[in-house]
Amino acid sequence: MSTINLDPTLYTTRPTDERLPKEARVYDLLESLRVPFIRVDHEATATIEACLEVEKLLDIAICKNLFLTNAQKSGFYLLMMPGEKHFATKILSKQIGSARLSFAGPEYMEKYLDITPGAVSVLGLMNDPDNMVELLIDRDVVQHEVIGCHPCVNTSSLKLKTSDVLDVILPAIHHEPRYVDLTEA
Repeated sequence: MSTINLDPTLYTTRPTDERLPKEARVYDLLESLRVPFIRVDHEATATIEACLEVEKLLDIAICKNLFLTNAQKSGFYLLMMPGEKHFATKILSKQIGSARLSFAGPEYMEKYLDITPGAVSVLGLMNDPDNMVELLIDRDVVQHEVIGCHPCVNTSSLKLKTSDVLDVILPAIHHEPRYVDLTEA
């Protein structure tokens, strides 16, 4: 298991140092919606394993965020699921009626969500005004009081109330989730 350099300071405000515009837009959105958050800064985390230290510090269960597409690359999906849960393409494909799902390439992440691999986040949907990406949420995610996610970069992590994500942020960015059950039968 890899460890990361982690600033143990927890912040409840936007960063005061220079950040990428896509990260700054996240804080602009959260402030405009009056959504409280707790933030921790760290070096890049590209895997769920690297996020375990962040998970402990923020007292959250990190969501696994997968950016998927169909074989024709005409349908795109952002799947939020518990980090410890196994992803079974067959189960999801059957539920959403889209065969041959695979991971979408980084060019599609950037095109539709303005994010890069390792930084996939529900907050990236704010960069999808044309709703090209369908949000899929495993029902187990909404059982948690809080959600952990990146602010469109993987050098910070946020703790948000699940209810704020579902009831405030998603309606404001015009994305309605579709709930799935990824429990294997």
